[in-house]
Amino acid sequence: MKRPAAQVVSGGAGRVAPRGDLSRTFLTALAPASWGTTYVVTTELLPPGHPLFAGLLRALPAGLIALAITRTLPRGAWWGKAAVLGVLNIGLLFPLLFLAAERLPGGVAATLAAAQPLVVAVLAVVVLHESPSAWRLAWGAIGVVGVGLVVIGPNAVLDPAGVVAGLGAAASMALGLTLTKRWGRPAEAGPAAFAGWQLAAGGLFLLPVTFFFEGAPPAIDPPAVLGYLWLGLVGGLLAYVLWFRGIGTLPVTSVAVLVLLSPLVAAILGAVLLGQTLGPVQILGFGLALAAIVAGQLPAPSHSPAASTPALERTPR
Repeated sequence: MKRPAAQVVSGGAGRVAPRGDLSRTFLTALAPASWGTTYVVTTELLPPGHPLFAGLLRALPAGLIALAITRTLPRGAWWGKAAVLGVLNIGLLFPLLFLAAERLPGGVAATLAAAQPLVVAVLAVVVLHESPSAWRLAWGAIGVVGVGLVVIGPNAVLDPAGVVAGLGAAASMALGLTLTKRWGRPAEAGPAAFAGWQLAAGGLFLLPVTFFFEGAPPAIDPPAVLGYLWLGLVGGLLAYVLWFRGIGTLPVTSVAVLVLLSPLVAAILGAVLLGQTLGPVQILGFGLALAAIVAGQLPAPSHSPAASTPALERTPR
């Protein structure tokens, strides 16, 4: 019998993944890959000085579209849960990401965001009651180092406000990811409806904040229209449908490390579109980051005899 979606809430860091996880991992990875385009879109297409407005247009229209298509609203306690997840995954995350992208070189902002798997590894112990995993922490740290080698140049400028925004974005996304895994998804809501709830909640959170801090919207030219459409429909609606679908079926630490794809895609786009060069150090960093992503999809090694107990208990007698 098929289990309700709300029951699919946990996947231990050391649990062996089913064969079907490969395709789910690939589809989930498309979300952070699309987020890697945020840096070049923000700097090249969007009007500067309006990170909250950018976050608002990325979230609210996409959320309303998803609600109109699915025609599914939260029930009971899920009104509050959807609001909390929407603020953490969308309402706080988006403006912090855009602020970091504006105040820091894209590489520095990306490296700070890459710390998210480390935060998730800690939260998985505190919130999901998983066993501490030196394997996850070690590979998470290697991933951050790899991303740093790829994207941080020798003349990188560390603007204090941008650093705080980047670290805040990593923390907000890590907590949102962990709570999403803990609470699961209600059986009546598919991934599109679940994404719509959070995008709409995050957008509604941003609506008054945006106009209070930024005032009137900026002038929007045709390139900005394309930028907002891309971020809203691809980096918002489509990406979050795939992201929340993956969170429901894959271990939380495996999903978290996929975020490392975002800065790698950003670096590739910088090289292809902006003429930025990738030398031997960057190639080494790519290798380390990709190794961390692959290692994050594997079960943590265990040398304890107790690790085999569940399999023995299932042996027919």
